[in-house]
Amino acid sequence: MSSLAEYGYVCDALADKRGQEIVGLDLGEVGTLSDVFILVTGNSEVHMKTLVDSAQEALEQSNHTVRIEGENSPSWRLLDAGNVVVHVFSKKGREFYKIEKLWADAELVSYEYKESRD
Repeated sequence: MSSLAEYGYVCDALADKRGQEIVGLDLGEVGTLSDVFILVTGNSEVHMKTLVDSAQEALEQSNHTVRIEGENSPSWRLLDAGNVVVHVFSKKGREFYKIEKLWADAELVSYEYKESRD
């Protein structure tokens, strides 16, 4: 079973590309699909694509096989790497799907950005 701490490098990669509102959900015992969800918001479709590419590269460099869903969706794109799933949302998509509320029983950890984000 994986823990959220094991995937900090994915959050770092998303932050490097200016991903917004990065949070992790440690599903632990409440999840059956995967152990960890990472959520991030992009500010445009181009930004969402950049975030998907960055997360995919980080996961593949750590020997994860990545399957991408919703590549052309303007609101939600998903990277499935088995024990970790990365959700890349538009602002409207994040508000609509409310994944944090859906998985309210999971431990939620907000990413702490390493430098000022004006």
